[in-house]
Amino acid sequence: MKPTVKRILFVCLGNICRSPAAEGVFRSLAREAGLEVEADSAGTSGWHVGEAPHAPMQRAARARGHDLSALRARQFRAADFEEFDLIIGMDADNIADMERLRPPGNATPVRLFTDYAPQAGADHVPDPYYTGAYDAALDLIEAAARGLVAELAR
Repeated sequence: MKPTVKRILFVCLGNICRSPAAEGVFRSLAREAGLEVEADSAGTSGWHVGEAPHAPMQRAARARGHDLSALRARQFRAADFEEFDLIIGMDADNIADMERLRPPGNATPVRLFTDYAPQAGADHVPDPYYTGAYDAALDLIEAAARGLVAELAR
């Protein structure tokens, strides 16, 4: 079965920790599940545009078999609402920042990533750039990515 969602965008603040990890993890799991979907990531800020994911996040992800090294940060833009079928924020602030850019009349769904992992009991993916908890963030990202893949496969 082909999902109706073809293009997914993962969004965090700087696009160097949570959203590139979500993109990489989701791509791996979607490929394993045989889903034909595209994934990208962006940040609501432009602080790190063009940079690779944060080195500690790359190391933590690589230890779990996820290679983020080819990814580069970019800033979220209003056009993303037209280019993606689903936009996923890592926290409520990310979603609020994106919604301010939503074009009038656009109906692209925006969801919180942790909605796909209700069993985790978290209302957001904490930013390891500030907490240093890269493995804990990846635990939550992997759980949510599995939930998203399962929803798309239905």
